[in-house]
Amino acid sequence: MSSATLPPRKDRRRTLVTPEGLALPVTLASRGSRFGAIAVDLVVLILVIVVTTLVLALGAAGLDRVLGGQIDQAKGGAKQALEFLAVLWFAVMFLFRHGYFLYFELGPRGATPGKRALGLRVAARDGGQLRSEMILARNLVRDIELFLPLTMLLGQLDQTEWDPVGWAAAGWFLLFALFPVFNRDRLRAGDLIAGTWVIEAPRASLAAALSTGVSAAQGTSAATGAEYRFGEAELAVYGEYELQTLERVLREDRPEALAAVQEAICRKIGWHPGAGDERAFLEAYYTQLRARLETGMRLGKRKADKHAASS
Repeated sequence: MSSATLPPRKDRRRTLVTPEGLALPVTLASRGSRFGAIAVDLVVLILVIVVTTLVLALGAAGLDRVLGGQIDQAKGGAKQALEFLAVLWFAVMFLFRHGYFLYFELGPRGATPGKRALGLRVAARDGGQLRSEMILARNLVRDIELFLPLTMLLGQLDQTEWDPVGWAAAGWFLLFALFPVFNRDRLRAGDLIAGTWVIEAPRASLAAALSTGVSAAQGTSAATGAEYRFGEAELAVYGEYELQTLERVLREDRPEALAAVQEAICRKIGWHPGAGDERAFLEAYYTQLRARLETGMRLGKRKADKHAASS
């Protein structure tokens, strides 16, 4: 990698402090990757809109054939059917446009298909778990930032000359589109209001990132011979959110973060951490915690985070 590419990445490095007081290094998404992610998501949205519109148009065309080409003079039940198709189209567009972002960003990956394709995810700036109100706020603001001005601009396409509304919409769109350029954390207005960041997510699978220095299921370190086997009470103090945080730490494999997380877990479960075998300890804890949570999910007793009541 050339040195010319390093400064921008270094400029995007931040420290995310979790509620446990752990300082985890993260890398903010670049402006280009954020633009690429929203472009991918918009393509998906447009495709769904086009397909839905075609399906409903075929329904209207079938109704037109039934009416002998007099669909514009439909009355009674036929008129109600047309009104239903129109209402259905608007409802589907509204729900899909908002539901698309909410569904994916509230998921365990915290990322839409566009973000996943570009290796990005949404994270809370306070280091905690992404909350539904955060995702709701950042996506409702997107209507003001993007969809509303674009709708107004589309209304100008059939005009030979833009009116003041068109120019106002263009200025409005540019103001919010360039917002990430003028702040060091590359936040869009929705991120600023919601308290979120968009960060780079490690692409490597955790299975590939795990070392061969520990038999995690048995909890025995090959390097030191230490055995890390955790009881139900020791695993019950953490939940799914902490598992995801631990997964990120293991993927990034930063020695200072590994040591800090090991110390925090040991303090929580009453162990005395040793030095030099942090990764083996964390791999064993991760594997055994994951197995416990997966068993809990099969039994319908999923614990979202450490603050949830234990089953």
